[in-house]
Amino acid sequence: MGELLSVREVGKTYTGAKGQQVTALADVDLDVAEGEVVALIGPSGCGKSTLLRMIAGLDGAFDGELTWTKPPRPGKDIGFVFQEPALLPWRSVERNVSLGLEALRDNSSEARQRVRDLLELVGLADFAQCFPKELSGGMRQRAAIARALAYDPRILLMDEPFGALDAITRDRLHDDLLRIWEATRKTIILVTHSVEEATYLADRVAVMSARPGRIKAVHHVPLDRDRDPSTRRLPQFAEFAGMLRQELE
Repeated sequence: MGELLSVREVGKTYTGAKGQQVTALADVDLDVAEGEVVALIGPSGCGKSTLLRMIAGLDGAFDGELTWTKPPRPGKDIGFVFQEPALLPWRSVERNVSLGLEALRDNSSEARQRVRDLLELVGLADFAQCFPKELSGGMRQRAAIARALAYDPRILLMDEPFGALDAITRDRLHDDLLRIWEATRKTIILVTHSVEEATYLADRVAVMSARPGRIKAVHHVPLDRDRDPSTRRLPQFAEFAGMLRQELE
């Protein structure tokens, strides 16, 4: 895998509600390779989501450098999945998934087929004409993931996408995401508070310090890429997750 993104000495300072200067991030260094899954973990308020927004181009006011091997095309190369699905309630699942393509004015037969293929991939083909209120929380989040993939971005950014779900639904969506990654081999950067989630999904885990957030360690996950629910019962899974938890503490 070749390098896709290099983050060097990135920092972020903003003005608080009372006019005070707050340093959210300081001297952040991170490399991301094409096709890998990188998880960001750290204490609340350490700047994980802030860093994700910078990578997405949603926040351009920061110190340091973000260097891409090939500069991302605005609105085309970066997909973003938020904690809440934020589906438009008056649009069907199919039309929610095609929203980004409509914004790009791509109504080609290939684009329409891609939407159908993605609905099949995330297990929502039979619900294409349903509205968000007719779906479970997990189904809505799968629709949000499909929407982020619809215009075939080079990188998928995920900001605690499973944090609001119950444990059983969350585990099922973990397996869905692994299946989607196997089919697409997208580069994924995942923000999470869960060391188990990071261990199960990622190739590497970047551990951030408390504010101002810095990346204090990056660990390769010592598991085969072919993972399933039994992976969580492996001794090396528990050992690695325990190590991450200890680092956070």
